[in-house]
Amino acid sequence: MDGSEIRCWDELIPDALGLIFSNLSLKDKLTVIPRICKSWRKAVMGPYCWQEIDIEEWSCRRQPEELDRMLQMLITRSSGSPRKLCVCDIPNDAIFSFIADHAGSLQTLQLPRSKISDSIVEQVAGKMSAITVLDLTYCGKIGARALEAFGKNCKLLVGLRRNMHPSDVGLYKFCQDDEAHAIAATMPKLKHLEIAYMLITTEGILDILSGCRELESLDVRGCWNVKLDEKFLDEKCSGLKVLGPSIMDSLDDSSDYSDSSGYSAWMFSTDQLYDGESSDGVWDDEQRLEELELRFYEGFDEEDDYGEEFE
Repeated sequence: MDGSEIRCWDELIPDALGLIFSNLSLKDKLTVIPRICKSWRKAVMGPYCWQEIDIEEWSCRRQPEELDRMLQMLITRSSGSPRKLCVCDIPNDAIFSFIADHAGSLQTLQLPRSKISDSIVEQVAGKMSAITVLDLTYCGKIGARALEAFGKNCKLLVGLRRNMHPSDVGLYKFCQDDEAHAIAATMPKLKHLEIAYMLITTEGILDILSGCRELESLDVRGCWNVKLDEKFLDEKCSGLKVLGPSIMDSLDDSSDYSDSSGYSAWMFSTDQLYDGESSDGVWDDEQRLEELELRFYEGFDEEDDYGEEFE
């Protein structure tokens, strides 16, 4: 009215809107944006919103069927080509197999606290060859076989997190040097490695240093059997930043894994709800939107720590 330019946000092409909406929270993208207008609904249904899928906080304490449905929905929306996936507490091999089958372009995969097995990793790792950053923190059901499978198939791998929780150290009575050997033998391009609180010996670490010549940072906090000579590191591993194995001044045993590393900067960068329908008309039925909202909030209550972020 005053002669200033009028910006018609609803007329932006879906690709541009998708890139903008990708910066919003999971809650907003699923339950708010689709209700604004048809063009925004179409954009949020397209792949540009879902090149990076981060449901790590949401997935905590989810039931397997809830997690399965959400992953199927979001990976389908991404047209099967997400670059990054962050999800925790994967409860079984079937869900991991779905990820491998439908998200083969993943470059960053974070699976903390997941219960996947060595056997499923060996079966599907060949479908995940684009991975460069891998987070297997607190994944207690896998071992050297899974690491070897990832290493042999993910030739571009530069970052690996394999930290265990300090309170779980006593649960693992066996030496984990076989995992160190698997890393050394199959991951020569690693630049950043976190293996805090694993039962690894000095020999295991020397094996890694010999096989992973491009390492820039190494986290061995809580690896009490590791004794690294400072002179040796200066001579043989010039430029390598080593954290540990001494413990931090204070430690909260109940702390989440996200605070377990001093080198987190390198982590950069179900029944299907829609049955494969096109983006047009996906939300035409208001009841379906209400069902999704209920599913999204399901499980959150006043005593649920993970519900606070949406209050």
